[in-house]
Amino acid sequence: MVKVIGLCGSLRDSATSEKALKLALAAAQSAEAEVEYLDFKQMHLPFCHGGEDYSEYPDVAVLQAKVKAADALLISTPEYHGSFSGVLKNALDLLGFEELTDKVIGLISVLGGAQNSNALNDLRTVSRWVHAWVVPEQVAIGQAWKQFDEQGQLIDPKLAERIEKLAFSVVDTAKKLR
Repeated sequence: MVKVIGLCGSLRDSATSEKALKLALAAAQSAEAEVEYLDFKQMHLPFCHGGEDYSEYPDVAVLQAKVKAADALLISTPEYHGSFSGVLKNALDLLGFEELTDKVIGLISVLGGAQNSNALNDLRTVSRWVHAWVVPEQVAIGQAWKQFDEQGQLIDPKLAERIEKLAFSVVDTAKKLR
């Protein structure tokens, strides 16, 4: 069975990026993947200092081991100042080639304003540098604050379908690359 890890670049409670990620993980699970969400709000991760010793922070080893053992990642981030969040960048910096090479990655961004792809394009660049494989599908959710209902479901069925297609593509690609 394909193992998919979810990473969210927001620490805010009720974040729309987290809502989108949870929908994508549910879709991956329905595509017969084993899924796990590594919630950075529940982890104690330090700022990456470029060294190798993070023994004072056991959650770094947890993050590294779980990502290394996974076949794929679903990553969701808010777009801050034209790129992805610092929370997500720091987590990715705590990972390296050993954990990320040949991982299949699916990308989601949420924006308060109009839809664009800056965060997604920047994440593609970072993924390429660590030898990961980003699927062609991606989802950018503009004006995210009005796209979800009270239950965390997307109001627009076309957006919900795009999230589902992204998750299915991640699972299918990971199966093919195994």
